[in-house]
Amino acid sequence: MVLGEASHRAASKAESQLRKGVLEYCVLALMRDGPRYGVELLRELEETGALATSQGTVYPLLSRLRRDELVVTSWQESTSGPPRRYYQLTEAGHAALEEFAGIWPRFRDAVDHLLAPKTGRIQASGGAER
Repeated sequence: MVLGEASHRAASKAESQLRKGVLEYCVLALMRDGPRYGVELLRELEETGALATSQGTVYPLLSRLRRDELVVTSWQESTSGPPRRYYQLTEAGHAALEEFAGIWPRFRDAVDHLLAPKTGRIQASGGAER
């Protein structure tokens, strides 16, 4: 095993798990201001860096969002190729996004608090904090 390989794998697993947890809501957020088509969503996610993903992840997610009635679809003609399927938030989709947006700051702050190093505490010889 190469030094650092295990920690790289762990970081990749952590990043993957985080992405899975928030990707649905990030996709909903991208549709907040109007209809979007799949490749457009992929491009925007890629531009963030951390949320870059594949068609094999986004299209099944969009299908699930549609089944869950969080989005509706429509076909629109394209000036540069075949018609495109556009995805648009429903009322339930807007509500789900609003709920997530309300929860996220508290969740993010709690994780940040736990990840921040404790300062100003003196370690006793047994490793316990005093």
